[in-house]
Amino acid sequence: MPTPARIHVAHALHEVFGEGGRVPDIWDRELGEDAHLAQALLGLCLRRWGRLQAWVKPKLKDPDRGVPLGTRVTLAMGLAQLAWLPGVSDHAAVNEAVELAGNRDLGFVPHKGLVNAILRKAAKDRTALAAELEALPAALDRSSAAERALRAALAPHGAGKHVEGDLEALWARLQRPPRPDFRLLKGEVPEGLVPLPEVPGCLCLEDGAPFPRPWLESAAGMVQDRSSQALLAYQWERPVTRILDACAAPGGKATTLALRHPEADLVALEVHPRRAARLRQTLEQRGLRARVIHADAAEWLERAESDFDLILLDAPCSGSGTLQKHPEWPWLQHEDLPRLTGLQRRLLTAAAERLAPGGLLIYAVCSWLPEECEAHREWLAEARPDLQPAPVWPGRLGTPGEGSEGHSPVFRPNPLHWEGEGFQGFAVTRA
Repeated sequence: MPTPARIHVAHALHEVFGEGGRVPDIWDRELGEDAHLAQALLGLCLRRWGRLQAWVKPKLKDPDRGVPLGTRVTLAMGLAQLAWLPGVSDHAAVNEAVELAGNRDLGFVPHKGLVNAILRKAAKDRTALAAELEALPAALDRSSAAERALRAALAPHGAGKHVEGDLEALWARLQRPPRPDFRLLKGEVPEGLVPLPEVPGCLCLEDGAPFPRPWLESAAGMVQDRSSQALLAYQWERPVTRILDACAAPGGKATTLALRHPEADLVALEVHPRRAARLRQTLEQRGLRARVIHADAAEWLERAESDFDLILLDAPCSGSGTLQKHPEWPWLQHEDLPRLTGLQRRLLTAAAERLAPGGLLIYAVCSWLPEECEAHREWLAEARPDLQPAPVWPGRLGTPGEGSEGHSPVFRPNPLHWEGEGFQGFAVTRA
């Protein structure tokens, strides 16, 4: 019988390629120590899916005939282990893939012999297998959605005639599993964490240092991507007495806002009840004061009567900027983009109505697509002439030609040189 780790990976691959769904955040929670193998194997299958399928195709009796998903999944898992996981034995990689092929839910029983034959032959020279797979074009691992996201990421930074080379360089960087960033909440910085000079307060894990789980569980620190930390390192000197975090879960940005403005009243909105409960618990564990409200942000804003000196709108989005953390993203269905951009504009409209005179509104999305940010900024400039650009970030985090005196009202780090997630945003102030 296949190990639980391999069964979990097979289920996750079926969710992505069979249902077009994301890999759940807790997909490996029950695996214990086997989670390391499962994470590595799933990451390889997702990041190399196109190449794995292309390698198999000419080995088939009828290459143009469709192959059941169960066969594609079991072959991909077996080949990925043989090519890139030297700690996995030939026997484990081949035999457990064959057993998966015989599972009526996860494989395709008539193809057990095919899976066995292809994998046994590949196992005879694992080094050659890895070389053959790596020699295939990297573009095979990119969907049209991923291709568009990469070009959108590079476009504002003047890739110009080097766009193809820049695209390949960016894609190669995004195929490396991300390394977490951290932030100190109280006490001393634990051993193994070092400051990141370009983002004040951001901590990185030294090579070889253990993951600081006890420190995180003690609520003395938190995991927070450097893009989120840089976004909230805005320079703003005007008084702030009322803050709204419009889409607050899981709570990292709400935590930063509460620490930056400890005397201000903070309202944190979250539409999902479980996430709202978790958000409330997280803030309480960190000793932070906030009013957590379970509500749809757009509806709540449209009914609200109070104004806010600072509004953070980290809006729901396509997540195209999270390609590195979510390697399944290129293979998902992205048909809901019009719905998302409509929701973003509704939220932005409602948030602008609740911005107090002299206040600051920060809009952000973890996406590179222009219709999720730049299009909204251009629309807002026409629809609300009373809102003016607020240059609150260092110019190096914006785009060429934006802002003045070394500061930018746009947050859009160059992805070729920035290791954080693909965040983009803008800031406006009300006259």
